[in-house]
Amino acid sequence: MDRFLAPHSPEAVAHTRLTENLFTWDTEHPSLNETLIAGCASYQAFSRYLNGSDLYLLPRSRTELENVLRRYAYDAIHNFISQARSEISKGGYSRMCHLAETSIRNALDENDNAAYLLALHRPQRHEDGQDLHEFGATRFIRIK
Repeated sequence: MDRFLAPHSPEAVAHTRLTENLFTWDTEHPSLNETLIAGCASYQAFSRYLNGSDLYLLPRSRTELENVLRRYAYDAIHNFISQARSEISKGGYSRMCHLAETSIRNALDENDNAAYLLALHRPQRHEDGQDLHEFGATRFIRIK
């Protein structure tokens, strides 16, 4: 995870703050802290993609990868909003989504992060050209 969002990045700090203060994170301000939620959502999007447990259709391009990460971030934002006891300010949802999208885009722009993530869940080729999923790899689903 440090390759994409370093421990001192705003996203990692937001994730740590929200997970350590699970029951009181939303009562510190009269309305939800949009920056905090957006940062944590982008962190969770990368974490969820790296885990790959619910990744059924692999992204083939950077655009598809970015769309997957954005959907994961939106899911996290929805979860935070549903758990919150504070109100969301007018336009807050759009701002949170925009902040999360910007964070994801910035992380993908650095180094070869997008190429690395695209290759991460791809099946490896065996020496004779067969996909490793035929040898028991569990992460690849063949779609005919």
